[in-house]
This record gives sequence, structure tokens and C-alpha cells, in this order.
Amino acid sequence: MSMSVLGLVRASHPEPAAAVTVVAALLARGVGHDPAGITAVALTVLASQLAVGWSNDLIDADRDATVGRTDKPVTTGAVSRRALARAAVPAAVATPLLALAATGPVAALCATLGLVSALLYNWPLKSTPVSVLPYAVSFGALPAFVVLALPGAPPPPVWLVAAAALLGAGAHFANVLPDLADDARTGVRGLPHRLGSGGSRAAAAGLLLAATVVLVLGPPGPPSWAGLSAVAAAVGVPAIGWYAGRTAAGAGVRQVAAFRAVLVVALIDVVLLVASGRVI
Repeated sequence: MSMSVLGLVRASHPEPAAAVTVVAALLARGVGHDPAGITAVALTVLASQLAVGWSNDLIDADRDATVGRTDKPVTTGAVSRRALARAAVPAAVATPLLALAATGPVAALCATLGLVSALLYNWPLKSTPVSVLPYAVSFGALPAFVVLALPGAPPPPVWLVAAAALLGAGAHFANVLPDLADDARTGVRGLPHRLGSGGSRAAAAGLLLAATVVLVLGPPGPPSWAGLSAVAAAVGVPAIGWYAGRTAAGAGVRQVAAFRAVLVVALIDVVLLVASGRVI
């Protein structure tokens, strides 16, 4: 595999791209898609994720160079800005086309909404007080797209879309925590930066707890013991992470402890989100 291809793979943000694609595929399976439908959902979501990842590294190239981000392929020269642009544009165009060809206009509209919202986060909303909004919209659009892509499916339940939006909003605050210092050096002033480290940790924990509660109480019927245990974990894990960070030396260690704690809750919410497909 050539250096430029490897650079493109790394610049696509492969871990979150793969994670979101897998979650979408599992949710598609849960709501009743056949193998062809699962594949269509996965390909659409993957194209969207690639477009967002490549455009993010393209737009942030100067900022990443300023702070010396050696983990960014465009900064190290492993991939050129021109190559990122040539990859991002076709991926963005392919997203609605794949969704329209394989699903239908309403589902394709949801997929397109999620993509456009994420691209607007990359520019210009990342450095504004409404930086959290694209995360909420894009995450909320994901289960709506998956459900509406199923022929004859009813509209997605409000609780499912709301829970995904809360999960996305919480993920925004959690995702920024490790990069607050670098962002400050380059003038990024999104909502988490305005709230500061403590405010962002609280926002992440609160939003993810709300997502957990909605995912547990939203489906019809009484909540299960597993669901109630998930709510307890969503309360307890951030508290443990906060205590561990408070007793540690150094702001960096505290940030990592908080990030890991909210990441655990986010993973719990993802499991609940995937499982919720079986009760729609």
C-alpha cells in the first residue's frame, strides 16, 4: 500500500469512522434490515464518515501544523491537501447518492442532513458557541436514517432520536477534553472551550446520563434491571473518574481520567442504542 493511500486512511479518522459505521450496521440489523439493507446503510454511513474525516484534516491542516500534531498525516507530509480534497468531495457526493439509490428520498434526506451538519461543524461552527449543535443533529439523524431506510417502517420514535442527539452532544464535550490546550493556542473557541475544563466535564457527564435515561425509559414497557444498572453506571463512573482525577497530580492526568470516564458511559449508551433497535 502506497504512502499516500496509508495517509488517506489515517486522515479519515479511521477509528471513529469504523465505530460509527459498525454501530449503524448493528442498529440496522436490530430494526429488521435484511443483509442488502444493512450493507446499504453501512456504505452510506461510511461514505459520510470518510467525507467528514478528510475534510476535517484538510480544514485543520494549518492549525495542526501550528501545534505540531505529528499524528496528522497532512502535517507530516504523508498525504497532501490536494489528495484530501480529491477524496473528500467524491465521498460527500456519494453519501446522498448511495442513500437515495438504496433506500428512499426521506431516508436519504436524513443521511444528507447528518453529513451537512457534520461538515458545518468542521467549518465554520467549530469555533462558535453553537459548536455542540452539529453533533446533536448528526447523531440524531443517524438512527432516523437507519429506521426510515427500512421499507414500510414507521417514523423513528422520538425517544430514539433524542437519545442519539444527547449522546452526540455529550460526545462533543468529551472529545474536546484532551485537546483544550492545543485548541486554545490556535484560537478555537467552541462551546466546550468557553465553559472550560470543569464545565465541559460536567456537560459531558450530564448529557450522557440524560441519553442513558432516555434509552432506558424510552422503549415501551418497564425498564429492565440491565437498563437500571446502566443508569447507575452513568452516575457512578463519572464520579469515580472525577475523584481519581482530583487526587492525581497534573491537569493533563485529570483531563485523561475525566475523558476515560465519560468514554465508558458513552460506550454504555452505544450498547443501549444498538439494543434499542429490537424494541422499535
